[in-house]
Amino acid sequence: MRDLASFAHLCGAAPIPASSGRTDRHRIKRGGDSNANSVLCTIVLVCMQYDQRTRHYVARRTTENMSAKDIMRCLKRFVVREIYRHLRSTSTLDSAGSARIRS
Repeated sequence: MRDLASFAHLCGAAPIPASSGRTDRHRIKRGGDSNANSVLCTIVLVCMQYDQRTRHYVARRTTENMSAKDIMRCLKRFVVREIYRHLRSTSTLDSAGSARIRS
């Protein structure tokens, strides 16, 4: 992966402006790997149910009048950032420029 944005596009979790008129909002890119997006959705749903920090985040964003879809979009993007950070920390580039996982 070149960067976080390309990884988010691959997973189908890249934000795309979907504003009209006076509203300023985003939606998730519908392209990308549907299996990866499904996994992200499962991770977010489990975190929303069992992780106390995520529950506080959802409560705070709900009081800010964010819709459930927008909260899910933000949480998916957060999960993508965490996965990308982990992937970058566990891989190195070999002399040919391709990624190799450290063992």
